[in-house]
Amino acid sequence: MSTAASEGYKNRCRIAVDTCSDLTPEIAATLDVDILGFPYILDGVEKADDIWTSMTPKWFYDQIRSGVKASTAAISVGRYLEYFTECAEEGTPTVYLAFTSALSSSYEHACIAADEVREKYPDFELYVVDNALPCACGELLVLEAVRQRAAGLTAAQLAEWANESKTYVHGYFTLDSLDSLAAGGRIPPAAAQISSKLDIKANLSFDLSGSLTLTGVNRGRKKALKSLVKAFKENYVLDPNLPMTIVTSDCEKDGDWLESAIRKEPGCADLTIIRGAVGPTIGAHVGPGMVAVIFWGKNRADKASLTDRIAKKVRG
Repeated sequence: MSTAASEGYKNRCRIAVDTCSDLTPEIAATLDVDILGFPYILDGVEKADDIWTSMTPKWFYDQIRSGVKASTAAISVGRYLEYFTECAEEGTPTVYLAFTSALSSSYEHACIAADEVREKYPDFELYVVDNALPCACGELLVLEAVRQRAAGLTAAQLAEWANESKTYVHGYFTLDSLDSLAAGGRIPPAAAQISSKLDIKANLSFDLSGSLTLTGVNRGRKKALKSLVKAFKENYVLDPNLPMTIVTSDCEKDGDWLESAIRKEPGCADLTIIRGAVGPTIGAHVGPGMVAVIFWGKNRADKASLTDRIAKKVRG
């Protein structure tokens, strides 16, 4: 990092996310956010997720449609050591908002590396936060974290804010096919086959730990998309100052339909809606045809079951 850039970080903190948040490099650069790339494997070749810098979403998802196998791996401890050491040597307090530990061992790897770096640099402030959020839900969290940093929160306060705020982020999505989830071992292959034959479309979300949850099934795509609008209406808390996100995996027309339907809801005509493409890391698991609506809303912890609340307390 140049001396000028280093000077720019004084008296505030660095914020880092990983490519699972689907934050584009252009937006990240504008907001002074660092991105750590997940590795993924396409047709047996390991690549680094660069959020569509080296390929287009259509090309990637066409590969999957043609039968090419895609899988992912966690960010290594070594990569985290490299990045955290860079931050420590610079001396700027750092907050890393990591992809949910419920779906990847990456968070665990980050914690191992962070402990090692703290031992070597005992005065360095480093916070690793499990965002407990899949996909572009992490994008909404980091966008607001940047605003809170600008408002004066310290690194320690920002980490605490993120842990408190993440349960207010909602994400609901539907898949055109369950084949990619079956290929990745997320569901039994037989379930995907039955779903395809009966034209059953699954609607999913996530729990307080960041694990995927099934919220319903629909016969046909249009009913599945309407269910996303219903989930939005039931859980959204209107705040024109907060953006929301619609992301797709190479099915922009369905994203257009969803955006149009949401803008027809009371008070939503002029909302800031960020449109994005699901990156290769998440795309390897969901395949083409995913549509997701992501927004700030009611505290999901208030709706949690008794056993979920106990689990959250145990996790700390």
